[in-house]
Amino acid sequence: MEDILQKRAHELEEAIRLSGEFIHLKEVYEAIQKDDIARKTFEKFRDMEVFLQQKQILGQEITEEEIEEVQKMAANLEQHEVIRKLLNAEERMRELLAEVTGIIMKPIEELYRPIK
Repeated sequence: MEDILQKRAHELEEAIRLSGEFIHLKEVYEAIQKDDIARKTFEKFRDMEVFLQQKQILGQEITEEEIEEVQKMAANLEQHEVIRKLLNAEERMRELLAEVTGIIMKPIEELYRPIK
């Protein structure tokens, strides 16, 4: 049975790579890589996001200054059309993966559903 699941997982991986959502995400990401200003702006924002997530995981307080900085960075992202496109493509990819995860998890959810 495990072999079947692994085979299907690899098929799903390939289907994701061939999906319009992933292809679009990849195209927009590659466009950002060609634009130094957009790439650096995006990388700086992502670095700050990771830093703040790590602080949260470690139970450290996020300061008002850090919140303000990330808000300014997010506003700055909106000035770059290619970054806006990437963020929209990422969001669509997240939605697609959430749908797929929901389908995959359905047997487990049904198993633990309260018996009436």
